[in-house]
Amino acid sequence: MSGSGTDADAQDKPVKIDKWDGTALKNALDDAAKKVMLDKYNMKEAHSLMDGRLLICTVAVGFAMFALIWDYLNPFPASRTVLIICVLSYFLLMGVLTLYTTYTENGIFLVALDKDKAGVDPDDIWTLASVLKKYDDIYTLSIIFEDGKTKKKRTVEKGHSVANYFDEEGSLCVEKFEPFVRQLKDSLNFEKKGN
Repeated sequence: MSGSGTDADAQDKPVKIDKWDGTALKNALDDAAKKVMLDKYNMKEAHSLMDGRLLICTVAVGFAMFALIWDYLNPFPASRTVLIICVLSYFLLMGVLTLYTTYTENGIFLVALDKDKAGVDPDDIWTLASVLKKYDDIYTLSIIFEDGKTKKKRTVEKGHSVANYFDEEGSLCVEKFEPFVRQLKDSLNFEKKGN
């Protein structure tokens, strides 16, 4: 019984971070934006981007494990060629992973599906990405909407100082940040209804 109360308390507890840590600021705002889209608009998260990253990592670790087992069964001089191939493959895949996170993920922290209520039309896709440059206080949130039927995409992007959303102690003021996310999302909804 007490476990469920603890979970509810943890969700209601304000997010508090070191306000001088840019990564922590960005992550706290990303998590809050994600919560708004999933909880307030009742969307479902799609994990395809993360699955791609996990697939690359799994294959890389598979090469490393194969090299380890091969070297155990066939000690070094005999395993030299296999070890070279596995090590080169591992580092090649780490390069692929870097390119994937840089160009494919590109700051995206949420891909959410807006299911059709009737279940007839394809899902609309909402993609959220953010940028908070090092030594900068401007948090830029981008929302990309892809219509499930027409596959047309529309984007809205806006930036504000992180100081607008955190108090002096470093607690996230959700009541100030949530309207910002809703405003961006609703501006794309308005465009959708206008077309």
